[in-house]
Amino acid sequence: MTDPVDAFRTRILERKPLRLRGGGSKDFYGGPLSGEILDTRVHAGIIGYEPTELVITARAGTPLAEIKSALATRRQVLACEPPAFGAATLGGVVAAGLSGPRRATAGSLRDYVLGVKLMDGEGRELNFGGQVMKNVAGYDVSRLIAGSLGTLGLILEVSLKVLPQPPADVTLQLAMPQDKALEAINRWAGQPVPLVANCWQDGVLTLRLAGSQAAVAAACEKLGGERLAAAAAFWEGLQEQTADFFVGDEPLWRLSLPSVTPPLDLPGPVLIEWGGAQRWLRGTVDAADLHRVAATAGGHASLFRGGDKSGGVFAPLSPGLMEVHRKLKQSFDPYGVFNPGRLFPEL
Repeated sequence: MTDPVDAFRTRILERKPLRLRGGGSKDFYGGPLSGEILDTRVHAGIIGYEPTELVITARAGTPLAEIKSALATRRQVLACEPPAFGAATLGGVVAAGLSGPRRATAGSLRDYVLGVKLMDGEGRELNFGGQVMKNVAGYDVSRLIAGSLGTLGLILEVSLKVLPQPPADVTLQLAMPQDKALEAINRWAGQPVPLVANCWQDGVLTLRLAGSQAAVAAACEKLGGERLAAAAAFWEGLQEQTADFFVGDEPLWRLSLPSVTPPLDLPGPVLIEWGGAQRWLRGTVDAADLHRVAATAGGHASLFRGGDKSGGVFAPLSPGLMEVHRKLKQSFDPYGVFNPGRLFPEL
């Protein structure tokens, strides 16, 4: 039987555009799809899991569900809660670089990438980082791969830091207008409150508290509100975008802003996460206007799903930053093999 890695190398060295794909759960994300499919699912399996060291290493085609199941047996989790959106693989999760509801407090997926094995456009296997946080050799490159949408190379293996599952987890809901909700969650962020996730929509602020039993109980008494019985389903609906807000064919925009940004006058339904730093907008809008509004607030906007992708889906880069991206692309993928146009039309 042909080694999957050797088969990958043969395809890459043909120097034809390739569309790197695992479970296809994020085909909607990023620029238009192009190139022949290179299926990574043939290269799967957990290589090593050290619960006492809080590290798991797996091949790129390993289903995310398999990794989460292995962690659950030892009461451990991927704290940044990367969304699966279906049959996600580890490589796809890292390439997309998306994080879930706990991102604002737990950190992003990029923060948990300890090491990556990558195949570049020359067919070389490159190792970056390691399996412990103190190993900083090439660490920034490992993080660089997270969110690159497969444009720099084919991810072969990934080592991730994991965390223990918190002993207590409670969700509260409070009726609150948007401006008061933003003010409150930013105030609580500076206090010793085990607030790990939050969401505001339609006048309701939902708070997730997790940590020790005593800390969570004290926070519940301090914050008030009503306990949400179906808390797990609520946060899963937010993480996997199966909640009612995300259902439908309308374009979905994602605004990344300073958390203290006051309510914006946006032309459509809004859902707010991450203490105000992530704001979702549903509906057809003028892209240039939205980019301008987000930039004025100190952030940026991207077309997360649906809509017209012809002008690109991410906020335009300055000439200097675009030049950095070009040089990185040239260094890792000199023949333009990997996911052309997926991150930016120029790449």
